[in-house]
Amino acid sequence: MRYRRTKVAGGTYFFTVNLADRSRRLLTEHIDLLRNSVKRVKYRHPFESVAWVVLPEHLHAVWTLPPGDADFSTRWLLIKAAFSRGILREDHVPAASLRKGERGIWQHRFWEHFVRDEDDLHRHIDYVHFNPVKHRYAERAGLWPYSSIHRYIRQGVLAPDWAGAGNDGGER
Repeated sequence: MRYRRTKVAGGTYFFTVNLADRSRRLLTEHIDLLRNSVKRVKYRHPFESVAWVVLPEHLHAVWTLPPGDADFSTRWLLIKAAFSRGILREDHVPAASLRKGERGIWQHRFWEHFVRDEDDLHRHIDYVHFNPVKHRYAERAGLWPYSSIHRYIRQGVLAPDWAGAGNDGGER
C-alpha cells in the first residue's frame, strides 16, 4: 500500500517527526547538530519555519514552502540523514536497520497536516509551543529552550508567561 500525502505547492504544513526509540534523548542532547542539519537543508531547499519545538525524542514544526514547491518529504529526508550521519555510531543498531543501510535513529515516516486556514494555523502554532508543558518538560512554554516561542515572545505576539501547566495555551 502506498501512503498518500496532501501536497500543495507553497502550502503551510504541521509536522511531527519521532525518533525510532522514544526512550532516547538524542534530539536535545545533540541540538546543535540538529540545528546545523536543518540550516544546511534550508539553505539548499528553502522553507519558512513558522514554528518549531524540539523535545528529547520528537519534534513538531510548522513550515511554509516556497511558491511552486510542495516537496517537504525531501527536506525531511535530508534533515534526518544529516543528523544521523552526525551521530557517532551507537553500540546497538537493530539488525534490520543495518541490512537496509539505516542507522535506526528515526521512525521511517513522519506525520504531516496541511494547514487549511488562519484558525488552523494558530491552533498548530499553539500546539507546537505548548508541547513541552504538555509533556512536562517545562512548567511554562517560555521556559523550554528549544522552541520558536522565544521569537514570538520577542516580537510581542505572546506574553512571556503564556501557557503554564494549568493553562492549555489557547489564549493569544
